[in-house]
Amino acid sequence: MSATDLTDLTDLRTDQPHSARMYDYYLGGRDNYAADRAAAGRAIAAFPSIIVIARTNRVWMHRATRYLAEQGIRQFLDIGTGIPTSPNLHEIAQEVAPDSRVVYVDRDPIVRAQSARLLNGTPEGRTAYVEADAADPTALLATPALTATLDLTRPIALSLNAVLHFFPDARDPYALVAHLMQALAPGSHLVLSHVTADFDPEGIDRAIQVYASAGIPAQARTKPEVERFLDGLEPIPPGVALPHRWNTDGQAESSRVTADISDAEVSCYVAMARKPS
Repeated sequence: MSATDLTDLTDLRTDQPHSARMYDYYLGGRDNYAADRAAAGRAIAAFPSIIVIARTNRVWMHRATRYLAEQGIRQFLDIGTGIPTSPNLHEIAQEVAPDSRVVYVDRDPIVRAQSARLLNGTPEGRTAYVEADAADPTALLATPALTATLDLTRPIALSLNAVLHFFPDARDPYALVAHLMQALAPGSHLVLSHVTADFDPEGIDRAIQVYASAGIPAQARTKPEVERFLDGLEPIPPGVALPHRWNTDGQAESSRVTADISDAEVSCYVAMARKPS
């Protein structure tokens, strides 16, 4: 389904850019509108490597999901799902473990309209879509579709990829992450990716200004600031790192996308950490 197929939805606000639809544009998707393409074009002009960030982040999601599935994790909670782009998280997890259960969370009406693309899992597993605001974790975790799909008494992988930089300090993202992880069982994992200005401060600042002008507040964070999200958790080595340097494993998918790119082009930290017993 393309964006033009969704004109019957009255709440799309197609005249205003949306971060998920801009991300879809960076990935070469079709589920975006003129306002999204215009804002994305300005962001690319300000910081051309934003496309590298988006595509590297996608590879990171695939690698992190596969790693955790191979380690025995069978439940995944993906907050800030974005426009479905195959392979989606459940496809990666269920390729490794067909009985994996995945809940996607977003509040973009395009994601809601296309949620069928997120529900085509294996017969052994289960997938669900929840429309909820990540800023209200209590309500999110109590959603019937979530509690019917995931067992909160057993380990869950919480995926917060390319989400937290849209929570400036005024929205207290550290409290959000702490709340979510506190509600999850021991043995659960936090997986995140976050834009940083550590390597190209001027370029990232230009991109953030473009987003701000489009009504989308964002905040880059330093490595110590990203490490703070892992407080109380056990980081999986090598801890907070650039995605193309995190446990390089020689996977063909990773090498094709991340070969011959600089740290400044990536400008994104990733991390994985376990909730201790």
